[in-house]
Amino acid sequence: MPRSPLTEDELIAKFFAPMAGEGSFGLTDDAAKITPPYGHDLVLTTDALVAGVHFFLEDAGAAVARKALRVNISDIVAKGALPLGFLLTLALPSDWDEAWLSDFAEGLRRDAEYYRAPLLGGDTTRTPGPLTISITAIGSVPAGRMVKRSGARVGHVVAVTGTIGDAALGLLLRRGNATLGALSDQHKKVLIDRYATPRPRIEIATAVQRLASAAMDVSDGLVGDLTKLLRASVVTAKIDLDAVLTTEAARSAFTIDPKLRDLAFTGGDDYEIIMTLPPDNLHDMQRAAGEVGIAVSRIGTVTKGTAEPAFFDRSGPVRFTRPSFQHF
Repeated sequence: MPRSPLTEDELIAKFFAPMAGEGSFGLTDDAAKITPPYGHDLVLTTDALVAGVHFFLEDAGAAVARKALRVNISDIVAKGALPLGFLLTLALPSDWDEAWLSDFAEGLRRDAEYYRAPLLGGDTTRTPGPLTISITAIGSVPAGRMVKRSGARVGHVVAVTGTIGDAALGLLLRRGNATLGALSDQHKKVLIDRYATPRPRIEIATAVQRLASAAMDVSDGLVGDLTKLLRASVVTAKIDLDAVLTTEAARSAFTIDPKLRDLAFTGGDDYEIIMTLPPDNLHDMQRAAGEVGIAVSRIGTVTKGTAEPAFFDRSGPVRFTRPSFQHF
């Protein structure tokens, strides 16, 4: 594709300055300024997306923008925080395309408006490698109330929002998996959409902050991410996999190939929230989530010890050879 004649300053002015929020100085300064709400702490997170690793080279710009921002918003809300804004670093290959970038900027603008997370600043640069996008999201939470991974206690309930496994199966479809070709077109659409478009559970961020003792989002797989949470809390758990909700599309895939059920629990990209709660808080969490159309399923109990969590289903113990997605 032909290289755009725009300079770096022109690129920023054309695509990103129009969406810049208060404190960004119109992206004309070297830094931004942000003031958290009174009595609140700042919560910060960052994630990078690399073409060919986290998205496909042929993906539309708006779709990539949505994923880049939403995976960061998901981290913020899993801490019980609400977003305040974000910084964007964009490393463009030499053949970057102005039409693609325009679509990317428009998708980013729409999501920034929806999540009330304005662009505050960042950097644009050139790379000899693939397109790389890094976003640092900034949120706020009442002082001292950020929900960490390390708050799980023996006897607490383990719960998870929504359904698990669609995104990992959707990625298989995007990669041309022949086995899943037998799924209906509607089921394929459901799975691919869940992979392409994360849905951060921002509607229950405040409930997570009030009611959860530990939480994190499910980005690298339910099994692996829960294990990380429990390890940080120096506890373990007993988990009933039959209690984990899955969609009809995912269950259809399991019928075609039962081995795909393991992938659903370990493959990642779900962007649901895995949490622990005191037992008395579960009903309130389920009620708060239900009011905004989000299911919260009790899937286990925190137990004493530091061994890996015990997973089981109606057939007995379940062991996973690859518990989560790994970059390395």
